[in-house]
Amino acid sequence: MQHLGKTRSAHHADHLLQTPDTFVRAPLPGMSKATAIVHIGPAGGARFTQYTAEFESGGTLEASSIQRFVYVLDGKLKAGARSIAAGEYAYFPASSPEVLTASHAARVAVIEKPYQSLKSAGAPGFVTGKESAIAGQPFMGDDALHVRTLLPADPAFDFAVNTMTFQPGATLPMVEIHVMEHGLLMLEGQGIYRLGEHWYPVSAGDFIWMGPYCPQWFGALGKTPAKYLLYKDWNRHPLGG
Repeated sequence: MQHLGKTRSAHHADHLLQTPDTFVRAPLPGMSKATAIVHIGPAGGARFTQYTAEFESGGTLEASSIQRFVYVLDGKLKAGARSIAAGEYAYFPASSPEVLTASHAARVAVIEKPYQSLKSAGAPGFVTGKESAIAGQPFMGDDALHVRTLLPADPAFDFAVNTMTFQPGATLPMVEIHVMEHGLLMLEGQGIYRLGEHWYPVSAGDFIWMGPYCPQWFGALGKTPAKYLLYKDWNRHPLGG
């Protein structure tokens, strides 16, 4: 607990850093024996919603009319007849009937976004996988920085989710400024993030939202790798379609 009004958390028009000492938990509609830490949503300037769902034993999250991506942080859940454990993930198309159920306590990163259809591509189907089973690819030729792509490279999907793993001392090769927005959950390690004209120390458990055109850069610090889960809108024209 902090009683002196100090925190690393910060919120600006084009970015948010939310650290665990500022997390507020509350149930969302469709939850039973579970609570949510809502990291970002339209009220904060984003065009998607990301939250961490914390389940008690027997907790459930009902199916949604909105497409949903889940990444299991701790524990194990069932999605219909399928089981997904820590380090595994699943994508549910809009109006999928699956209910998420936890037989024991579990934590899950959840991303939800209204689906933006594309005339030249059909709607995406259900996808599941294990992050560690995906081969990491060097980012822009740097073998100290690996990307794992969790969703298929298919224009049916209107967003992408990746993990990025930085060896100690590795950095993004450039300051990025682009039309996509990001939701980022730090999974492991620590480092320094530049967001706009601000520089922030970040570590495992932190959440970051980056709005369109927010200048952004990261460098890993410490003696262990840094790793994060990264959302971005993708495969759609800025004018729609």
